Amino acid sequence: MFEKLLTFSKAQVSSGVGGVVDYLTMIFFTEIFHIHYTISIAIGGVVGAIINFSINKFWTFRSKAQPYELSLRKQLFRFILVVVNSIVLKMSGTYLLTTFLKIDYKISRIITDLIVSVIFNYMLQRYWVFKRGNSDITGKFK
Repeated sequence: MFEKLLTFSKAQVSSGVGGVVDYLTMIFFTEIFHIHYTISIAIGGVVGAIINFSINKFWTFRSKAQPYELSLRKQLFRFILVVVNSIVLKMSGTYLLTTFLKIDYKISRIITDLIVSVIFNYMLQRYWVFKRGNSDITGKFK
Protein backbone atom coordinates (compact mmCIF):
# COMPACT_ATOMS: atom_id res chain seq x y z
CA MET A 1 0.00 0.00 0.00
CA PHE A 2 2.83 2.39 0.85
CA GLU A 3 4.46 1.78 -2.54
CA LYS A 4 1.22 2.57 -4.38
CA LEU A 5 0.79 5.79 -2.41
CA LEU A 6 4.42 6.74 -3.07
CA THR A 7 4.05 6.03 -6.80
CA PHE A 8 0.82 8.04 -6.95
CA SER A 9 2.53 10.93 -5.12
CA LYS A 10 5.51 10.84 -7.47
CA ALA A 11 3.13 10.82 -10.44
CA GLN A 12 1.42 13.93 -9.09
CA VAL A 13 4.79 15.70 -8.72
CA SER A 14 5.71 14.71 -12.27
CA SER A 15 2.32 15.78 -13.54
CA GLY A 16 2.67 19.05 -11.65
CA VAL A 17 6.06 19.87 -13.16
CA GLY A 18 4.94 18.96 -16.68
CA GLY A 19 1.62 20.69 -16.08
CA VAL A 20 3.18 23.98 -14.98
CA VAL A 21 5.39 24.06 -18.07
CA ASP A 22 2.39 23.09 -20.22
CA TYR A 23 0.16 25.76 -18.63
CA LEU A 24 2.75 28.54 -18.87
CA THR A 25 3.46 27.60 -22.50
CA MET A 26 -0.27 27.85 -23.23
CA ILE A 27 -0.49 31.30 -21.65
CA PHE A 28 2.69 32.46 -23.41
CA PHE A 29 1.47 31.52 -26.88
CA THR A 30 -2.06 32.80 -26.26
CA GLU A 31 -1.16 36.12 -24.65
CA ILE A 32 2.08 36.98 -26.49
CA PHE A 33 1.46 35.53 -29.96
CA HIS A 34 -2.36 35.76 -29.84
CA ILE A 35 -2.81 32.13 -30.85
CA HIS A 36 -6.23 30.71 -29.92
CA TYR A 37 -6.00 29.02 -26.54
CA THR A 38 -7.03 25.62 -27.93
CA ILE A 39 -4.00 25.59 -30.24
CA SER A 40 -1.81 26.85 -27.39
CA ILE A 41 -3.06 23.91 -25.30
CA ALA A 42 -1.76 21.54 -27.99
CA ILE A 43 1.64 23.28 -28.09
CA GLY A 44 1.92 23.30 -24.31
CA GLY A 45 0.76 19.70 -24.18
CA VAL A 46 3.63 18.53 -26.37
CA VAL A 47 6.22 20.46 -24.34
CA GLY A 48 4.76 19.27 -21.03
CA ALA A 49 4.55 15.69 -22.31
CA ILE A 50 8.27 15.53 -23.07
CA ILE A 51 9.05 16.59 -19.52
CA ASN A 52 6.39 14.32 -18.03
CA PHE A 53 7.57 11.24 -19.95
CA SER A 54 11.16 11.75 -18.87
CA ILE A 55 10.31 12.15 -15.20
CA ASN A 56 7.88 9.21 -15.22
CA LYS A 57 10.25 6.89 -17.06
CA PHE A 58 13.28 7.52 -14.89
CA TRP A 59 11.77 8.37 -11.50
CA THR A 60 8.02 7.94 -10.95
CA PHE A 61 7.37 4.42 -12.20
CA ARG A 62 10.91 3.04 -12.13
CA SER A 63 11.54 0.01 -9.94
CA LYS A 64 14.73 -2.01 -9.67
CA ALA A 65 12.75 -4.97 -8.32
CA GLN A 66 10.24 -4.95 -11.18
CA PRO A 67 11.62 -3.85 -14.55
CA TYR A 68 9.33 -2.41 -17.20
CA GLU A 69 7.47 -4.94 -19.28
CA LEU A 70 7.74 -2.87 -22.46
CA SER A 71 10.67 -1.55 -24.45
CA LEU A 72 11.32 2.19 -24.66
CA ARG A 73 9.89 2.24 -28.20
CA LYS A 74 6.62 0.61 -27.08
CA GLN A 75 6.42 2.90 -24.05
CA LEU A 76 6.86 5.95 -26.27
CA PHE A 77 4.20 4.74 -28.70
CA ARG A 78 1.71 4.15 -25.90
CA PHE A 79 2.64 7.42 -24.21
CA ILE A 80 2.06 9.34 -27.44
CA LEU A 81 -1.41 7.76 -27.75
CA VAL A 82 -2.22 8.80 -24.18
CA VAL A 83 -0.87 12.34 -24.71
CA VAL A 84 -2.77 12.89 -27.95
CA ASN A 85 -6.02 11.84 -26.29
CA SER A 86 -5.19 13.87 -23.19
CA ILE A 87 -4.58 16.98 -25.29
CA VAL A 88 -7.88 16.46 -27.12
CA LEU A 89 -9.71 16.08 -23.79
CA LYS A 90 -8.01 19.20 -22.39
CA MET A 91 -8.74 21.24 -25.51
CA SER A 92 -12.37 20.10 -25.57
CA GLY A 93 -12.98 20.50 -21.85
CA THR A 94 -11.39 23.93 -21.72
CA TYR A 95 -13.30 25.07 -24.79
CA LEU A 96 -16.64 23.82 -23.45
CA LEU A 97 -16.20 25.38 -20.00
CA THR A 98 -14.97 28.65 -21.49
CA THR A 99 -17.67 28.89 -24.15
CA PHE A 100 -20.76 27.66 -22.34
CA LEU A 101 -20.04 28.64 -18.73
CA LYS A 102 -18.19 31.83 -19.67
CA ILE A 103 -15.22 30.94 -17.46
CA ASP A 104 -11.83 32.47 -18.34
CA TYR A 105 -9.77 29.96 -20.37
CA LYS A 106 -7.01 29.98 -17.75
CA ILE A 107 -9.44 28.81 -15.04
CA SER A 108 -11.23 26.38 -17.37
CA ARG A 109 -7.89 24.82 -18.20
CA ILE A 110 -7.02 24.21 -14.55
CA ILE A 111 -10.39 22.57 -13.89
CA THR A 112 -10.06 20.39 -16.98
CA ASP A 113 -6.44 19.46 -16.18
CA LEU A 114 -7.32 18.26 -12.69
CA ILE A 115 -9.96 15.92 -14.04
CA VAL A 116 -7.97 14.62 -17.01
CA SER A 117 -4.70 14.20 -15.11
CA VAL A 118 -6.04 12.18 -12.20
CA ILE A 119 -8.70 10.09 -13.93
CA PHE A 120 -7.25 9.58 -17.41
CA ASN A 121 -3.48 10.15 -17.46
CA TYR A 122 -2.40 8.54 -14.19
CA MET A 123 -4.31 5.30 -14.72
CA LEU A 124 -3.15 4.82 -18.31
CA GLN A 125 0.47 5.71 -17.59
CA ARG A 126 0.68 3.57 -14.46
CA TYR A 127 -0.99 0.44 -15.79
CA TRP A 128 -0.49 0.63 -19.55
CA VAL A 129 2.51 2.79 -20.56
CA PHE A 130 4.89 2.10 -17.67
CA LYS A 131 3.60 -1.36 -16.85
CA ARG A 132 6.03 -3.38 -14.79
CA GLY A 133 6.88 -6.91 -15.81
CA ASN A 134 5.87 -10.07 -13.97
CA SER A 135 3.21 -8.51 -11.79
CA ASP A 136 -0.53 -8.23 -11.75
CA ILE A 137 -2.47 -5.01 -11.23
CA THR A 138 -2.02 -5.26 -7.42
CA GLY A 139 1.76 -5.17 -7.84
CA LYS A 140 2.25 -8.76 -6.63
CA PHE A 141 4.39 -11.10 -8.65
CA LYS A 142 2.56 -13.76 -10.64
